[in-house]
Amino acid sequence: MELSLHRLRMLRELHRKGTVTAAAAALHYTASAVSQQLAQLERDVGARLFERVGRRVQLTEFGMLLAAHAEEILDAVERASLALEEAQETATVTLRAGVFATVAAGLLPQALRTIGSRHAGIHVKTKQLPPESCAKAVANGDLDLAFVIDYPDAPMPMEAGLLGSQIAVERLHVAAAAGTLGEGPIALSDLAEHPWILCSPKSHYGTAVRAACLRAGFKLEITHEVEEQSTAMYMAAAGLGITMVSDLGLTLAPPGMDALALTTPLTRTVSIVYRSTALRRPALNLVIDVVRSTAAEMGLSAAGR
Repeated sequence: MELSLHRLRMLRELHRKGTVTAAAAALHYTASAVSQQLAQLERDVGARLFERVGRRVQLTEFGMLLAAHAEEILDAVERASLALEEAQETATVTLRAGVFATVAAGLLPQALRTIGSRHAGIHVKTKQLPPESCAKAVANGDLDLAFVIDYPDAPMPMEAGLLGSQIAVERLHVAAAAGTLGEGPIALSDLAEHPWILCSPKSHYGTAVRAACLRAGFKLEITHEVEEQSTAMYMAAAGLGITMVSDLGLTLAPPGMDALALTTPLTRTVSIVYRSTALRRPALNLVIDVVRSTAAEMGLSAAGR
């Protein structure tokens, strides 16, 4: 019998989450894809692992037994990878990193160039995900590390078994068409009557900006709801409203846009999260150190704020 680690990871997630839909969401697959892979796992094992109870699928006794062993097997694979990496002293290591758009555009290019020149054996592969999904992907084993954001008004919940290292602190700026708001700095309360361009409150970013405006005494009037900072900036530059943009987001700023500081700064913290079992990985620690140093060179270190 040959067991697929990929399918065992899906079984583990089904055991943890309780439903195929929840397991699929956590693993960033469709429910149909997960169901097909679990059905193949059943054929591989030659025993019934699941049974349908109403609309739900639950594990049989054999399924529970295999799920328990799946936890041990997947943990053992990670420990083995760590042991080999330590023995090789990071001679050749590939790390999978979850990123979001502004980090990918503003921070990673320089950081990855530095890693390539100083640590040629470390290779970083990236996958863009919403910040809200990155930590789950690390906890599930799909990624080795991921960038996440915390706002004072919307802290990012930490998944069980994860640790975090702070990388940078960014300011948020008001973005508007050139010349429309003066030179700044500007008080957040002075922006109450303007039309806004912002992402939905389902994101931590959208929640945080709305909460900050409420503290400043007004409720946002959202004229255009868009999810990417780059899109919001282009719309702001065209005079369709105002938006908020982070320091790293300014690397994507279009021509014809002003970025104004706030009289009372709003900030957000960028961190790298990783599984606690990976804490001893030399390559992981080297990547974190290089990214943190790169952020500091850009003036984004916590010590500088």
